Amino acid sequence: MNRLILILALLTFSSLLAVGQSSSDEQSVKRIEQEMVAAVLKGNASVFEKHLAAAYIFTGPDGIVMNKTENIAPIKSGELKFESSKYDDMKVQLYGNTAIVTYQSTDKGTYKGSDLSGQYRWTDVFVKRDGRWQVAATQGTRLTQQK
Repeated sequence: MNRLILILALLTFSSLLAVGQSSSDEQSVKRIEQEMVAAVLKGNASVFEKHLAAAYIFTGPDGIVMNKTENIAPIKSGELKFESSKYDDMKVQLYGNTAIVTYQSTDKGTYKGSDLSGQYRWTDVFVKRDGRWQVAATQGTRLTQQK
């Protein structure tokens, strides 16, 4: 009987640790998302250098595909400028060392002088390597106005 109680206690404790770790990972990923939106508003490319994986792939709302360097270049040059960006409906799903984040953004800004303001749906795929979360891929879709 004592052995059964000990086994149940260990299982409960390990389950609590897993839930705690999951919550911690979810908060880490959300913090990174917040850091990146703050950085794009300031035109600070260094945050993206830090959080994007070396083999990062961006698929934009227009279908263009860019690697990490190509994606960061417009932030560095000032060609990508945001006045505001508001995130809503953020959800994080954890699968071991992978996290999938979905959210909606309402953005006001320009790219190479062209207005890109509107609402978008985004999916970011994070991977955890050496205890650190990095964005491996991003895909965005522009939402059309319902009439």
